[in-house]
Amino acid sequence: MKYSAQEVLQYVQEEDVKFIRLAFCDVFGRQKNISIMPQELPRAFAHGIAFDASSVAGFGDGARSDLLLHPEPETLTQLPWRPEHGRVVRMFSGISYPDGRPFECDTRYLLKKAVAAAEKAGYRFDFGAEQEFYLFTLDEDGKATRIPYDEAGYMDVAPDDRGENIRREICLTLEQMGIRPESSHHEEGPGQNEIDFRYSDALTAADNAITFQNVARIVAHRNGLAADFSAKPLPLKPGNGFHINISVNTGDEDAPLDLVITGIMDKIQDMTVFLNPQADSYQRFGSNKAPKYISWSTENRSQLIRVPALAGGNRRAELRSPDPAANPYLAFTLLIHAGLQGIALRGKLPEAMDYNLYRADPSILSRLKQLPCDLESARQAAWESPFIQSCVPAAIRDIYCARQSE
Repeated sequence: MKYSAQEVLQYVQEEDVKFIRLAFCDVFGRQKNISIMPQELPRAFAHGIAFDASSVAGFGDGARSDLLLHPEPETLTQLPWRPEHGRVVRMFSGISYPDGRPFECDTRYLLKKAVAAAEKAGYRFDFGAEQEFYLFTLDEDGKATRIPYDEAGYMDVAPDDRGENIRREICLTLEQMGIRPESSHHEEGPGQNEIDFRYSDALTAADNAITFQNVARIVAHRNGLAADFSAKPLPLKPGNGFHINISVNTGDEDAPLDLVITGIMDKIQDMTVFLNPQADSYQRFGSNKAPKYISWSTENRSQLIRVPALAGGNRRAELRSPDPAANPYLAFTLLIHAGLQGIALRGKLPEAMDYNLYRADPSILSRLKQLPCDLESARQAAWESPFIQSCVPAAIRDIYCARQSE
């Protein structure tokens, strides 16, 4: 259910809500929040709640530190792990300067602008997220180790798969928050898991991706474990992927998915640092179903983009290079803009690579461009890209490209 501001005020009064968390993300997609009491909620809706942004990555320094949070009532959800009496709810919040101007480094705001640009051009982009994570044990001080919770493999079952009950609790918690996962299973790595979500509009999909990681960490911790969403937590084991399913809708049957794929392939080198922001991200490429080359195919999981076999619903493309360290608001923003450029330029989709690129002949591989091989190469590609300059504010580019201290 999507609430209005007045309905939220009524809900808070009737449902014994004692704390309201105003949630937002820094430029890396790390969730932050401020808790306010119910009596402050009318002021929050009318004027916003001020906070010191100087210590939030990408949000300014001590000389320019005052920003305001504006709760968005349609994002209201209860936090099921908090008490039934004296409940806690959460709303995602927009960010503005004190004079009312939108804060340009609010990545959720950037995604809203990208969605509006797509709608103006006559298109709607939907996204479905597939995120992988490891479950590690905690040491005697409650800190995460690098000891996997189990030694199970791909789609194994209990008792080998010890993460089954953790995934179940995560999924049920998300369902209580109005988010419905599509499927879950054990992944290839020891202690590695995956939970997938059905496609939805871009903003909802990004909000859900942020919420999912938060819930997974909370549920894991309640069970004496740590959920790790880093790109390559174990050097000799599979990395964590954030596979992004993309579909485009024009209201008829001629949605230009091939042109969207063309646009994404053309700009993927430029945007990789935002999809893979950690140094370890680049150790993942080229093995365990993670791509290395800029290519596409149907069904083939060695490719950058695959177009899965159609089993009802809209045709979609699955981008396989991102990892869960990416900020989903930034990732979806860039994919929309790249897709729109592909549609506008009407370039020709490259030939499908119906080969297993992990075993392909060198004569085939030599015809293909590669993803950046390391973080510094990805930073350089983004820094020099007119496309990135047109989509990403300078302050965010500076941080991701290491042109100023983080």
